[in-house]
Amino acid sequence: WLTEGTSPSPPRVRLLIGSDFVESKATEHVDVTNPATQEVVSRIPLTTADEFRAAVDAARTAFPGWRSTPVTARQRIMFKYQELIRANMDKLAENITTEQGKTLKDAWGDVFRGLEVVEHACGMGSLQMGEYVSNVSHGIDTFSIREPLGVCAGICPFNFPAMIPLWMFPIAVTCGNTFVLKPSEKDPG
Repeated sequence: WLTEGTSPSPPRVRLLIGSDFVESKATEHVDVTNPATQEVVSRIPLTTADEFRAAVDAARTAFPGWRSTPVTARQRIMFKYQELIRANMDKLAENITTEQGKTLKDAWGDVFRGLEVVEHACGMGSLQMGEYVSNVSHGIDTFSIREPLGVCAGICPFNFPAMIPLWMFPIAVTCGNTFVLKPSEKDPG
């Protein structure tokens, strides 16, 4: 998601809209600076209104297909996501330390706490089943069906750049919703 140009300028963060990483058309950017060295480590576009609408539209377009994807298939994606986080925990923690200045131990804890929610999302299948109770009263049966809500969104603060997003989207996505996530421009990860 970072692209390096031919100049010594810092990498620019691209936007993930739908399933594509795209260069922002924004004319304004925020520099992410390593607080320990004052080195600019990346440039973050201040996303345009059209780009934001495109992200919401992509999530809205994906929703009907995603909601009809069996929960077991969504769980398998979360299991793979969990594996990727585990395999890259050190790199993720180093990135947080570089962008935000947390100690490596604190940054690792940030990732680990978020990973715990991803692990919970892996077990969402049994929580998605709903209920059926027959004959709760004479000739009356009850049932409940758990259904996805639609497009969800999260705006993340800077202080827990891994934990907070991982608290937001894994459960929503595993439950069949689509998600638009706006990470903090201070430590977009």
